[in-house]
Amino acid sequence: MFRRGFKTSSEETALKIRRKLSLAPHAPVNPAAIAQLLAIPIVAPRELAELPEDVCSRLGQDHSEAWSAITVSDGNRHLIVVNSTHAPTRINSSLGHEIAHVILGHEPSMMFITPQSGMTLRTYNKDQEDEANWLAGCILLPRPALLYVRQHGLSDDQVCREYGVSSAMFRFRINCTGVDLQVRRMRNSYSK
Repeated sequence: MFRRGFKTSSEETALKIRRKLSLAPHAPVNPAAIAQLLAIPIVAPRELAELPEDVCSRLGQDHSEAWSAITVSDGNRHLIVVNSTHAPTRINSSLGHEIAHVILGHEPSMMFITPQSGMTLRTYNKDQEDEANWLAGCILLPRPALLYVRQHGLSDDQVCREYGVSSAMFRFRINCTGVDLQVRRMRNSYSK
C-alpha cells in the first residue's frame, strides 16, 4: 500500500520530467535522457576499470539473468550500472526503476559478503522497491500518454515500440490506471 498521494505525485513527477526535457505530456521519454538531466552516468560493467575481467564475464554471461541494474551512490553522486545484455525494453524499465530510486531519495540497499560462502547478499526494502516500480511505470507511460495512445488508436505493438516498453509494462499501466474504461466512457458520452 502506497502512502497517501504517492500515485498522484508520481504522475506529476513524470510530467515535470517531460517539461524539463521539453517534451509533450504524452511523448515517449528516453530514460538515458532523464539520467543525463539528473547528472547520473550510466555504465556497463565493462566500463568500470576497477572491476576485474572475471567479474565482468560472470556478470555479463554466467549471472546475466540475475540482475538488471544497480545504482551506486556516495550520498551525493549516483552511478547506474546497467546489464547491457538485456533487451532494450528491459534496460529502459531497469533505468526507470533506478532513476525512480534516486528521485525518491531512497536509501541504497546494503550489500555484504557472507564469510562462510563468500556469496554477495543485499538487503531488500519492499516499500522502496514498490515505489520505484510504480514511479518507473509513470515515467515510461504516464496517464496522458496512455490516453493519447488509446484515443489515437495505436496498437499495443506500436505503443511498445514507440515508448520502448515491454507488453507486460504496457498492460500493467493500462490495467492499473483504468484508462481503457475512461476512454470507453468518453466515447459513449460523445456518441449520445
